[in-house]
Amino acid sequence: MTGLARRLRLVDYFTLGFGSMVGVGWLVLMDDWLSRGGPAGATLAFAIGGVALLPVGYVYGRLISLRPDAAGEVAYTAAVFPRAASYWTGWMMLLAYAIVCPWEAVAIGRVAAFIFPALDSGELYRVAGSPVYMAHVTLGLALTATLALLNYRGIRQSATFQNVTTFGLLLLFAVFGAAGVAGGSARNIAPLWSHTPGVSVLLVLQIVPYFFTGFESTAKASEEAHAEFPARHHFYAPLMAIAAAIVFYCGVIGVVAWAQPWKSVAGANFPTAVAIERAVGSRWVVNVILAAALLSLLKVFNGNFVAATRLLFAMARRGLVHGAFAAVHPRFQTPFTAIVVIGGVTALASFFGSQLLVFITEVGSFAAGFGWMMACAAYYAMRPAGMDRALAVAGALVGASLMIMKITPAVPGHFTRWEFLALGVWLALGAAMHRGAEPPEAA
Repeated sequence: MTGLARRLRLVDYFTLGFGSMVGVGWLVLMDDWLSRGGPAGATLAFAIGGVALLPVGYVYGRLISLRPDAAGEVAYTAAVFPRAASYWTGWMMLLAYAIVCPWEAVAIGRVAAFIFPALDSGELYRVAGSPVYMAHVTLGLALTATLALLNYRGIRQSATFQNVTTFGLLLLFAVFGAAGVAGGSARNIAPLWSHTPGVSVLLVLQIVPYFFTGFESTAKASEEAHAEFPARHHFYAPLMAIAAAIVFYCGVIGVVAWAQPWKSVAGANFPTAVAIERAVGSRWVVNVILAAALLSLLKVFNGNFVAATRLLFAMARRGLVHGAFAAVHPRFQTPFTAIVVIGGVTALASFFGSQLLVFITEVGSFAAGFGWMMACAAYYAMRPAGMDRALAVAGALVGASLMIMKITPAVPGHFTRWEFLALGVWLALGAAMHRGAEPPEAA
C-alpha cells in the first residue's frame, strides 16, 4: 500500500499547531471578550486557560513521540482501552476539527464584506433569522475548493502554505500592535473588570478552550515527518503552539484595550480594527489588520482540514469507519478520499450560515475536551513515571472540567437544547458510520 509522504519538520509542526488554534476570533469577537471580563478579566482568563492546557500539551508531546500515528487519540486510547472507547474518542475529535472548516468558509464572506460592503447583498435565504448572501457562499465554496486541491496535491504544499500564513500573521500583528500601542494610552484600560474580578475571569474562561483547540492537531500529521526528523522533537510542537497562542491572545487584548477605551468599541463590527484605527487616526492600519485576519483565517482552515482528513483516514485504516476513507493517492501520497469527503461536507455545511454553525461549534469545544481527557487518561494507564502520571491526571481533569462546564446549567455559557440536539445528531451519525465499518485487518 502507498504510505503518506514524509516531508514535515519541526517548524511545520509548530505552524500546524499554532495555525490550527488562532483564527479570527481576536478580530470579530473582541467586544464579546471585553464585555465578559474587561481587559484584566479577559487577559487573565486567556493566560489561565492557556497555562492550564500546558499539562495536556505535555502529555500529547509524550504520546506523539511514543506513538507517531495519524489516528492520534484513537491510537493512544486503543492501546489501553476497549475498541468502543477508541472509536468514540476519535469520532468526537473529528467533529472538533471538521466543524472549524465550514466556520472559516463562512467567515471569509464577513471579512471580505468589511472591505467591500456591496458583498452584503443578494440574499438567498435566512437561517435562524440571519441572512445568507450569494457572495458569501461563493467565496466560501471557492476557498474550500482551493484548500482541498492544495491538500490533495501534497502535504509539502499544504505545509508551505501554513508556514507562510502563520508567520505572515505574526509579522502583521507586530506591525499593527506597535501602531496601536504608540497611539493609545494607559488611561484607556479602565475599568479593568466588567464585573467583579472572579465573575469577569469565569465568564471569559468558559469560552477559552474553543480558541485553544488545535494544538493537538500535530499528532494527526505525525506520520508525515521527514525521514531525518527525530521522534523526540514531536514533544515540543504542542507546547510551542500553546505558549505562542497565550502570548498572541493576551497581547492582542492588551493592544486593543490600550488603543481605545474598550467600552467605546462595544457592538462595533470588527472592534479590534475600529479601536486601533481610532488610535492611529489612519485607514492604513485597518488594511494591515484585515490582511492579518485573512492570513489567520486561511491557516486555521488549512490546519484543521489537515487534522480532520488525517483522522478520518486513520480511523478507516483501523476499520473504525468504512475502509474507502483509507485510500492514499499513488502519486501525491495524500489521503485523497478523506480530503474529497471533508471538502464536500465543508462545502455543504457552509450553506447553513454562521448562526446554525454556532450550535455545532459549541459541541465541538465539548468534543475537544473529551478527546483531551481520554488522551491524558490513556497516558496515565500506560503507567509513566511519577511526574508524568501527575501531569496526566492534571490534563484529564482539565478536559473533564471543560466538559462539565458545558453541560452544567449553573455555569454561564452552558449547553442549550440546541447544543444537546447537535450532540445527539453527531452521536447518531457516529453510530451509523461505525456500523458500516469493515473488520480491521489489524488494530
